[in-house]
Amino acid sequence: MTSGDEVVVALDVGGTGMKCALVRPDGATVHAERHATDAARGPEAVVGTILDVAEGLAGKARADGLTPVACGIAVPGVVDEARGVAVWSANVGFRDVPLRDLARERLGLPTALGHDVRVGGLAEARLGAGRDAGHVLFVAIGTGIAAAHVVDGSAAVGAHGAAGEIGHILVRPDGPPCGCGRPGCLEAVASASAIGRRYAELSGAPATAAEVADRAAAGEPLAGRVWREAVEALADGLATGQALFDVATIVIGGGLAQAGPRLFDPLRTALHERLTFHREPRLVAAALGDEAGCLGAALLALDTLAKESR
Repeated sequence: MTSGDEVVVALDVGGTGMKCALVRPDGATVHAERHATDAARGPEAVVGTILDVAEGLAGKARADGLTPVACGIAVPGVVDEARGVAVWSANVGFRDVPLRDLARERLGLPTALGHDVRVGGLAEARLGAGRDAGHVLFVAIGTGIAAAHVVDGSAAVGAHGAAGEIGHILVRPDGPPCGCGRPGCLEAVASASAIGRRYAELSGAPATAAEVADRAAAGEPLAGRVWREAVEALADGLATGQALFDVATIVIGGGLAQAGPRLFDPLRTALHERLTFHREPRLVAAALGDEAGCLGAALLALDTLAKESR
């Protein structure tokens, strides 16, 4: 048996869907599939689906002449990676679910459980836009904003599994209320959902962040104002992140990154204006798209396998 026959069973679990794959140790995906999470069924049903899908992927690997060597699962919310427990997730309804041990028992494989944004950052730092940078801050901007600080290929977890909550940096003390209960957090101003919400409040018409970006680019003053406010707030958050972490590269992912130059050009300028003695990081778009979660879950599983074999 050669390493070319070995694969990792990888799952990236979201509130609405699961991205699943068989991934080789070099990061190549040999099979991919998607399944509905259907979180409304309740956390026990979701856990059952995760385990069924993982078991099915392991079976497919064996049927195709491949050898599954580990399993990696990424979930949103608060994750205790050391214990392998999904502590809490609003999107999926998890509360203290020992998902790592459940998967290990079902599959009979070494298993790792990770936070979705942290494993996405792991993948971007090792395989994607932050490759070879050494020090990377991966920032995912979608419904909320979260980050992963990756140093030499390892993502910081924090003392309580909650490292990287850059979306809850206070950027506008008198700003809109955040879902966490405090006003003025970064994600309450600069997330994709916040941009759409702010435009709707001011215009009376619903719009997505992408539509706001389009209208701003077309010269609509109100859209331009909302977009500019979001970019300025995001630059404040990133400047704080750079002061804390001193990274070589900041990788922006998530839905907002799809705005391309309309986001990155003004954001680079605004970030540059905020930095004094700090080294200016390279600011780039994520390269792996929605594959990052699965790839990162696989990398985390391989890291776990390597530790257990020592």
